[in-house]
Amino acid sequence: MKTAVVTDSTAYIPKEIRDKWNIHMIPLNVIFGNKVYREEVDITAGEFFQLVKEKELPTTSQPPIGQFVELFEVLAKDYEAVISVHLSSGISGTYAGSVTASTMVEGLKVYPFDSEISCMPQGFYAIEAAKMALNGEEAETIILRLEELKKTAKAYFMADDLSHLQRGGRLSSAQAFIGSLLQVKPLLHFENKVIVPFEKIRTRKKAMKRIANLLGEDAASGANFQAAIIHANREDEAQEWKSELEALYPNVEFFISYFGPVIGTHLGEGAMGLGWMRR
Repeated sequence: MKTAVVTDSTAYIPKEIRDKWNIHMIPLNVIFGNKVYREEVDITAGEFFQLVKEKELPTTSQPPIGQFVELFEVLAKDYEAVISVHLSSGISGTYAGSVTASTMVEGLKVYPFDSEISCMPQGFYAIEAAKMALNGEEAETIILRLEELKKTAKAYFMADDLSHLQRGGRLSSAQAFIGSLLQVKPLLHFENKVIVPFEKIRTRKKAMKRIANLLGEDAASGANFQAAIIHANREDEAQEWKSELEALYPNVEFFISYFGPVIGTHLGEGAMGLGWMRR
């Protein structure tokens, strides 16, 4: 069975890697006023963070079901199956859109996969699926492998500026005001498919150290992991953190990634994250 792999733009897989492994991408949207931008197509992360400084905080939207149907119909000409990997169904209707669209295309078996996470950890699933597909593995075998990886996947995020969470409705005005006064850096993580607070930490440095220690607890098993350092317009800081983490955890392969426009809308510039899973 010839299998294609689809993911959405919130995996933030660089185009050259998508091209290398033949991964197809469906973009989510950010909307500034009447202007709609497809992330990773019409707007880069850098352009987005510059626009946010100049305009009101945008809104975001999932891809139209018709966009899934259109892509699936094209893939049906050359493939028998599709693995469709998406950001957590608890924070977006994108996965549900792929499920609906999967019933609307004849001659193609679609396997929607809820990553229950987002950003580059979501991308790890898509890349693994694509490698297996190119190696001729059956779609059912690929899905079983992704479910196995899910047991080891974790991600923690730190919002540097609480105002984005507050403006996006994820945090009350009072919480944001008090948190700003105390310089609280909330650690967030995915639990039951939604983003929830994990811990409140007083400084950025301590928050990043805490995230690193959480990775260390898993890496201490001696197993091999892959990890993504995820930044919101903080490339230099991410590179520095990568060097520190590589020295601490030689059994972890680290990558630099980023919060793009859709996730960046809710976390804000300066956010940092770390996500990992077994290899």
